[in-house]
Amino acid sequence: MSDHAVLRVKGRILVGPDEVRDEVWIVGGRVSYDRPAGARDVRTVEGWALPGLVDAHCHVGLGTHGPVDADVAEKQAMTDREAGTLLIRDAGAPTDTRWIDDRPDLPKIIRAGRHIARTRRYIRDFAHEIEPDELVAYVAQEARRGDGWVKLVGDWIDRDLGDLSACWPREAIDAAIAEAHRLGARVTAHCFAESSLRDLVEAGIDCIEHATGLTDELIPLFAERGVAIVPTLVNIATFPQLAAGGDTRFPRWSAHMRRLYERRYDTVRGAYDAGIPVYVGTDAGGSLAHGLVGAEVAELVAAGIPPVDAVSAGSWGARAWLGRPGLEEGAPADLVVYDEDPRADVRVLVAPRRVVLNGQVVE
Repeated sequence: MSDHAVLRVKGRILVGPDEVRDEVWIVGGRVSYDRPAGARDVRTVEGWALPGLVDAHCHVGLGTHGPVDADVAEKQAMTDREAGTLLIRDAGAPTDTRWIDDRPDLPKIIRAGRHIARTRRYIRDFAHEIEPDELVAYVAQEARRGDGWVKLVGDWIDRDLGDLSACWPREAIDAAIAEAHRLGARVTAHCFAESSLRDLVEAGIDCIEHATGLTDELIPLFAERGVAIVPTLVNIATFPQLAAGGDTRFPRWSAHMRRLYERRYDTVRGAYDAGIPVYVGTDAGGSLAHGLVGAEVAELVAAGIPPVDAVSAGSWGARAWLGRPGLEEGAPADLVVYDEDPRADVRVLVAPRRVVLNGQVVE
């Protein structure tokens, strides 16, 4: 479709969970609900339309062994686009992907800079590995490099202990989160276990990734402080395999990972029931494939979140949380069209009929 062509999407336009329109016009790459005067060269797409999906925990530019070349990062972004993911919160990447911002055919990215981890307490070549007295300086650096987010590694296996443990003393995270907020950035943290959560939340963190260690004792604190979680259940599904690999050397860690896996659905449902904001993220990159956003929405439903709220966690709600528009008048025309209503059956999300990015139909 040329830059001057008009696209009409008709059927059921899901502007919000309860707001449905019959059609939307896309003119100059923007959303309009008014038929353009003298429209010609009109292309029509029919179906159920959602705002472009959101993967709020994704890593474009990251591979199994750390940074990847631009051609691999491009393939990762295109795989996400083809799955309907048109907005990504990149939750830590060791490569500069700013060039993607100049590509109107690739998803929009909100970056959190590079992971910040304790020395030898994360996956090799993924993160800045530092000590607590350096944390404030590195948080400030990544706050300036990112797009309003900073990513910490809150816990990881302590090989001497043989289990997961918190990475940072309380005074370090108090100062680091305060510095990020002073610079206008929000802070999130990778957390599998229980031990790091209270300190991070009381220090003012904005979001927790994975959150498998969330307990009944901690849930009220998260709810009171409004701390969001991104459960990445398609990633948590790998815990049994990871645990099996550690049975001989780290049996305590392996048993812990299995417990976290076994109660994963109860953890997410408990958070949702308490009013904790829950958003869709896949943890794509590293060892996990891109393009799994539809599968993650289905996992939230499997955990007991109502379908319409699970869809919102990867579309309307997630966009509002990240400060990006959906299908409002005048917004960039990023949308996905399906054969059926995804609120009735979220499984349709894995098979978009059409993807429209910046007003252009992705063929």
